[in-house]
Amino acid sequence: MNTRKLGRTGIEVSEIGYGAWGIGGSEWLGAQDDESLTALRRAIELGLTFIDTALAYGRGHSEELVGQVVREQDHHIVVATKVPPKNRQWPAPGGLDPDDVFPGEWVRSCTERSLANLGLDVIDVQQLHVWSDEWVGRGTWLEAVQALKDEGLIRAFGVSINDHQPANALRLIETGVVDTVQVIYNVFDQSPEDELLAACQAHDVGVIVRVPFDEGALTGAIGPDTEFPEKDFRSEYFRGDRRAQVDEHVRALLEDLGIERSELPEVALRYVLSHPAVSTVIPGMRSVRNAERNVAVGDGRGLPAETIEKLRAHRWDRNFYE
Repeated sequence: MNTRKLGRTGIEVSEIGYGAWGIGGSEWLGAQDDESLTALRRAIELGLTFIDTALAYGRGHSEELVGQVVREQDHHIVVATKVPPKNRQWPAPGGLDPDDVFPGEWVRSCTERSLANLGLDVIDVQQLHVWSDEWVGRGTWLEAVQALKDEGLIRAFGVSINDHQPANALRLIETGVVDTVQVIYNVFDQSPEDELLAACQAHDVGVIVRVPFDEGALTGAIGPDTEFPEKDFRSEYFRGDRRAQVDEHVRALLEDLGIERSELPEVALRYVLSHPAVSTVIPGMRSVRNAERNVAVGDGRGLPAETIEKLRAHRWDRNFYE
């Protein structure tokens, strides 16, 4: 497994990380703890050293599973987690007082709960689970973050940028107070390339990429007739005619590249890893098969320049909030 620097933190991470939302079992239905634990252990066995979870994933259940596996290891696994917004609003709407969303005492209490769930003495990367650049220079969250760093309870601080709003952290990055950002970036959603990734390079901020498969669209497994359980969040994400749209875009992509559907997930991961600003990408991996396939891509090789240019033509700008 190839490793990369996580910005200026001094932390080295595997370029394929583990996204632990799915193993929380709250919105990704069908997650089985035994299967999740086996997949996570296998990924680590193959060289994975970075796991991203959150207090909100299964109300701490994801953190508990992650902590169980991490504590078994004889070498350090980098763990990132997140403080949920106190008002429970995802994404963060405009016009809010930051002390209504991330008051300092909430940041501290959530960090302490995450440490207890994980069974660890320190969190490598603590993140705010939503963000609005309106909060720069306001509120008590930054004082709490600095205190947690000073006390050795967290090593680095980051934010998880609102879905599909990569420019909504540029002011924060320029202040120098953030060590990492987490952002949606994939073949279809290339918007971080507009401004965010260059800003992160300029300020030596680590980039954690989530949703590299566009919630499954870039696995090639979603078609017009795909069905999801009623309470699975993907039933909303792919609502209306979106599954038919996905099928149309995937077919065009496959034809342009001359590849089979089975090759699409590897191409999707390599596209993300081809950008030098990216520190790690965190696909969800609930099965051993997916863990083995995804981790195998972390070999330090990206894509040829001509393939990247072809993929750039498949950028798909959508309004996810209609």
